[in-house]
Amino acid sequence: MIKLAILASANGTNAQAIIEAVRDGRLDADVRVVLTNKEDAGVISRAQKFGIPVEIVPSKGHRNRAEYDALVVAALEKYEVDTIALAGWMRILSEVFIDAYKGRILNLHPALLPSFKGATAIADAYSHGVRITGCSIHLVTLELDAGPVILQAAVPISGTVDELESQIHRMEHRIFPQALQWFAEGRISVQDRHVIVAPSAAKVRKTDFIEGCLVSPALEEKI
Repeated sequence: MIKLAILASANGTNAQAIIEAVRDGRLDADVRVVLTNKEDAGVISRAQKFGIPVEIVPSKGHRNRAEYDALVVAALEKYEVDTIALAGWMRILSEVFIDAYKGRILNLHPALLPSFKGATAIADAYSHGVRITGCSIHLVTLELDAGPVILQAAVPISGTVDELESQIHRMEHRIFPQALQWFAEGRISVQDRHVIVAPSAAKVRKTDFIEGCLVSPALEEKI
């Protein structure tokens, strides 16, 4: 079981999806804290509804990212976490943070990496006119949105940009708990940037097509 901290800057729907996966027995994790950099972030009330401790570390007024990240790491140390889920954490991590949890930070990005990096990925993909975009879960490295990819969902683009955003969010809620579960089971390894997911020891039902979206590797459900 992983000792998990969830970092989020906004509404917190992915944080809630992770917490609900734990509650429903789909994710072997102890969510020890939700940390945000925004005093009015929606994730605060979502965490409190489930009885999860909340830490607020405002990000304004610091000299640089390293100074701020040192405060975040100090806040997390109180909860003895060993794994970090960045679920809409709208800050670039410094070496201070990455060194503290190296190899144990998973990030959600709303595009099919390595395409459309950065904070405006959904709008960028839509305005660029690509036919397919999606979302990715990857391990975090010092280079922005460049770590090894664990799991992706491909979302066809149709309708408005708001409709696309809603579909991507639905897929995020499905793939992030799954990636964390593989991590919790110790099934993830990296070979030359390629993430290898070892076979499950339990009997599972695999699903790789959801709501018109392709998911790879396939999601698993114990049977």
